[in-house]
Amino acid sequence: MSAAILGISYYLPDRVETNEDLARENPDWRLDELAEKSGILARHIAAPGETASDLGYHAAMRLMERGIVAPAEIDYLLYCTQSPDYFLPTSACVLQDRLGLGMHVGALDFNLGCSGFVVGLQMARCLVDAGMARNVLLITAETYTKFIHPRDRMVRILFGDAAAATLIGTGRGSGSIGNFVVGTDGKGSQKLIVPAGGLRSPRSRESAVERTDESGCTRSADNLFMDGPAVFTFAITTVPHALTALLAKSQLALNDVDWYVFHQANKYMLQHLAKRCRIPDGKMVVELEDVGNTVSATIPIAIQKWVERGRIREGQRLALIGFGVGYSWAACDLVWG
Repeated sequence: MSAAILGISYYLPDRVETNEDLARENPDWRLDELAEKSGILARHIAAPGETASDLGYHAAMRLMERGIVAPAEIDYLLYCTQSPDYFLPTSACVLQDRLGLGMHVGALDFNLGCSGFVVGLQMARCLVDAGMARNVLLITAETYTKFIHPRDRMVRILFGDAAAATLIGTGRGSGSIGNFVVGTDGKGSQKLIVPAGGLRSPRSRESAVERTDESGCTRSADNLFMDGPAVFTFAITTVPHALTALLAKSQLALNDVDWYVFHQANKYMLQHLAKRCRIPDGKMVVELEDVGNTVSATIPIAIQKWVERGRIREGQRLALIGFGVGYSWAACDLVWG
């Protein structure tokens, strides 16, 4: 028996920021146009003292409270974030203690963005299939809003904060995780970046200087920067090839997949990817209206919301593709169990 997803839970911060809130604060922004293109009407914002690991803790507790497996049967904790609590120690170690997991647990952080959930599934599957772990807890959590300048409409309307917790173990029914296709193109590393704050370029008085670009977006080197057109071009060029490779590897046709769950970047990108990939009508999952782009948490949140609505059902086949910051991408197929 191979590894499968046994359960998903997610957590959203209490504060909700709507497009109406943004319009009151920024009357010069064309919010109706931005909302129509992005498909995003609201997003959740972490509180000033609330970190990504706090969100991940709540998501994991909700998952463990469902009693799918006993906490003592969890052997590995994988934590994906680009918003760590500290440079060191690893936040996964802090979460192991906070969640009350056993000291036999392996725990590590990995710094990856929009492809992080699928890469985490790949690592978890390897651990389970190799007999090195009975069950793996994968937490994907992000607080990009803490990096965003309030006057940068390019990114502020898009991103929200969230966490998801996914349990991967030996399949108990029809569920199974299939094949993977992954890739990296570091030439795109400067296209989606927080330039200052790490050891390469520490924060300083100079890095905090704000500038307004030709599109009217204000930010400093301490803030998140995204070259939207470049990221869009990367996605519509790379994702179709990744999907083609995945389907060939799994010997599947487009119609063999019940649901395509791509990284929920924005509605405009998902619509174009559906056309480029020739995905059959009605099979592309779009689930970001009230949460926005939550980076590595978008795919598990979308899956769980559709499971709760009865749209994703046992025995259905899903194709997942995460893509973005890095540039990096990862695709896999699975049967929901």
